[in-house]
Amino acid sequence: MTSPSAARYADVVPYDTPTRLADLVGPTTGTVRVGAHIDTSPVPVYDLDDPDQVWALYTRVVRDGTPQDQARLLNRDLLVSLWPTLQLPPRCRLVWVSRFSELSSAA
Repeated sequence: MTSPSAARYADVVPYDTPTRLADLVGPTTGTVRVGAHIDTSPVPVYDLDDPDQVWALYTRVVRDGTPQDQARLLNRDLLVSLWPTLQLPPRCRLVWVSRFSELSSAA
């Protein structure tokens, strides 16, 4: 049984964001490799010309990336267009929308 004061990890997990969406200057074509803190698969490489891989990459980098990862891997315009479809924990989405109001209008 959980005590009423016990916090769930989902309620306290830290989510990083960049300082500004303009800092997101990542590529929109080609391939990118991510670190193990984002994807633990044997070959954590994403093809940016494959829409399914782009969606998976953006979901993972928003959720698990550092601000440096986000600036290097995410593209601002692509993030805004994908935002409504990304599969993110509710609190992660809230953190980003609270920081960047333009994402709330993208939904």
